Amino acid sequence: MKQKNVTLEGKTILVTGAAGFIGSNLVLELLRTVSPVHIIGIDNMNDYYDVSIKEYRLKQIEMLAEDVERRGQKNQGTPDSRVTPGISETERSEELSDLDSVWTFIQGSIADKALISDIFAKYQPAIVVNLAAQAGVRYSITNPDAYIEANLIGFYNILEACRHSYDDGKSGVEHLVYASSSSVYGSNKKVPYSTEDKVDNPVSLYAATKKSNELMAHAYSKLYNIPSTGLRFFTVYGPAGRPDMAYFGFTDKLREGKTIEIFNYGNCKRDFTYVDDIVEGVRRVMQAAPEKKTGEDGLPVPPYAVYNIGNSHPENLLEFVDILQQELVAAGVLPEDYDFEANKKLVPMQPGDVPVTYADTTPLEEDFGFRPDTPLREGLRKFARWYKEFYLKD
Repeated sequence: MKQKNVTLEGKTILVTGAAGFIGSNLVLELLRTVSPVHIIGIDNMNDYYDVSIKEYRLKQIEMLAEDVERRGQKNQGTPDSRVTPGISETERSEELSDLDSVWTFIQGSIADKALISDIFAKYQPAIVVNLAAQAGVRYSITNPDAYIEANLIGFYNILEACRHSYDDGKSGVEHLVYASSSSVYGSNKKVPYSTEDKVDNPVSLYAATKKSNELMAHAYSKLYNIPSTGLRFFTVYGPAGRPDMAYFGFTDKLREGKTIEIFNYGNCKRDFTYVDDIVEGVRRVMQAAPEKKTGEDGLPVPPYAVYNIGNSHPENLLEFVDILQQELVAAGVLPEDYDFEANKKLVPMQPGDVPVTYADTTPLEEDFGFRPDTPLREGLRKFARWYKEFYLKD
């Protein structure tokens, strides 16, 4: 087991992609479990998918943050007892705002270098979790510019800001945690996928940008001694997820009476990983940065690591869709007599897709004592109930 060497309490934590699926759930978990804490969230709120879902996620965060702040003010005493004596009214107002705030949201893009520099200069985050990215394999085929801007230029800006956080002898960033993807494994034949495997043959631009992130992080860890950990996420799903993901898109089409297409004639397997398991993995990793060491050449040994986070139980797509249908009926999203067979079509594999994803999470288990284990049916049941509440509320 790795020893915890990063304390989250009392720190400023920057979460990019904070209105995204994983980012918003991470912020909620940190607000529930870490105190005191100040979380800075940034998201560009683009329209890659329904913005109302991002707004819903932010609303959940804002409501929880307000509750946490109220409880914090009650426990900390009267305002006058918490500010520096003898300061101006303006300074007093600013200091109180900083003391009370647990959540600050900034709308903007990580590709905006000036904005990222300003955020680091003003808030000086101790922990950075980069979850902002342009996601999706198929979208990268038709909209490559979005991936270069967010996943390469944006991540470069984060790395540069981390690098300069140590300027003038400052303690700087204690740990950079960033999202990679199971897509980096491409069409590797060996399963389960291990972080020791060669991943030099991506089959999509999205995968190429994620592999590039890992290489860039390694270079910056080596050159500037930045502790960094990359996390290869495997097919994340759950309530308030991304509408472009299969389970969400299937649900939309089935509800509208449209035909769903199941690729590779149903002969695909995915290592579906429930979002709460992903978040728990991220939270644990945040607290254990790779150790800084000096090599025999007198230069830093890169404080760098990469882990898989997956359920380690690939599910056949046809079985997955069958469970989804059952849970949608049980939740009242679809009628009990829904003709599923009439709305299903088996089609060939799509460009950029892979037949199987399967995570070897042994290093994660050994270093953090954690392994994702939410059963698929349980996760899809929670999604179906959320979907009913969000879209079909009476």
